[in-house]
Amino acid sequence: MAVSGHRRRPVVALYERIADAVHDGTYPPGSTLPSEPKLAAELGVSRPALREALLLLQEDGLLTVRRGVGRTVNARPPHRGFEHVQPLEELIGGGTGPRVRALLRTLEEPTDFTTQHLLAPARAELRFWESVLAGEAGPAALCHEWAAADEVLDRVHPAFARALRECGTPAGGAPPGPAGDAVSMLSVLLGASREVALHARSGITATLLGRRRGEQLDRPADTPAVLVTQVVRVGDVPVLAAKHMLPTGAPALPVLQSH
Repeated sequence: MAVSGHRRRPVVALYERIADAVHDGTYPPGSTLPSEPKLAAELGVSRPALREALLLLQEDGLLTVRRGVGRTVNARPPHRGFEHVQPLEELIGGGTGPRVRALLRTLEEPTDFTTQHLLAPARAELRFWESVLAGEAGPAALCHEWAAADEVLDRVHPAFARALRECGTPAGGAPPGPAGDAVSMLSVLLGASREVALHARSGITATLLGRRRGEQLDRPADTPAVLVTQVVRVGDVPVLAAKHMLPTGAPALPVLQSH
């Protein structure tokens, strides 16, 4: 789904609500959505906003319009986001993407985000990596990545746990080695997962950079951006969670579908 500009934010949020309802079975495959007036009332939104979100859902293959029937959920609605697990630096560059520049490599206590997505207990220590993806035209994306607690990784993915330890976490959170030699945490995970099946889900929303992220990406604070959140699991256990911020003007990001 293409997202451009902060004015699209309510429609993107509405798109996500309906897509989530499709994927969680509220509107199962083959079912017909309620009429526009009824659905708008159920969701508490205006009909113009709903109509735009429904058009995006049709474009992305979740819905089909059938004359005399209405909008129906496709029999095999596509998954959203990075279900094909691939590092962002490769996705936005077609295999020759921007380099990863490490800003921070440290340990931190769980945040609301990591408590929700990594199911991290309150006193856990999580590895946190902050990186900028920088190309010839300048910064292209800001990435925040967290790994599950070591005791979880030792149990469900020991190879990833070992690879992270080998990367090290310098005292004070300083980035390791020359900036151009850095890698993303997802790249480390993939390199350690040749015999481990990974499953990922992601969400896409529109937002503004804000002051701090604008400074890191060398953009004004009010620059529109796309925020991609991603969770990678081994079985039912989340092992990595990430936030990727792509400002307006960043290289195109394909939204890949699983098969």
